[in-house]
Amino acid sequence: MIVIKQKSPAPERDFFVLRRYVKVKFMKKPTTILSDEHKNILKVIGSVLKQCEEIESGKEIDKDFFAKAVDFIRNYADKFHHSKEEDILFVELNKDGVLEHCNPIGQMLHEHSLGRGFVKGLSEAVLKGDKTEAVKNARGYCELLQEHIFKEDNILYPMADEALKEDAQKSIAEKFAQVAELKFEEKEWEWYNEKHGN
Repeated sequence: MIVIKQKSPAPERDFFVLRRYVKVKFMKKPTTILSDEHKNILKVIGSVLKQCEEIESGKEIDKDFFAKAVDFIRNYADKFHHSKEEDILFVELNKDGVLEHCNPIGQMLHEHSLGRGFVKGLSEAVLKGDKTEAVKNARGYCELLQEHIFKEDNILYPMADEALKEDAQKSIAEKFAQVAELKFEEKEWEWYNEKHGN
């Protein structure tokens, strides 16, 4: 009798499949994940506001600090965090019959866009060494995000928790896990936590 042995999946593929399964099975609610990410963003915002105070007291712009801050905002706050909201959570909430009244998604998207404008202005001002514009855009971004995060944590996310059924929550969690793998390697994620998570 001839026995045909089936090829087992590559060990690397097994590892990533298992890791994703574990992440999804023991994952927090999608809104809890996003709220935890807000805490990281708020810590960086606190550091940016301190730098603004130092500039206003007469110090020169710390270009190295602001380069790192802008990198964090663009890659973590926007491409990683906001993309999960815009491409996954908000899409689910905008489906017919999910949020039937007082849908705030349009306003949240508008504020994301405003934030990108402030970051662009900040980056340009730092390169030029323009203290006034750097502080103006940095404070504009920080104040916007503080209010934005408060609205999401206290209004939008509770609405989402109430509106989304369990199967939808699991689907969102699975997509969040995929985004985490695609957007950040483990070392990059640790780097952001070490630099900004204290």
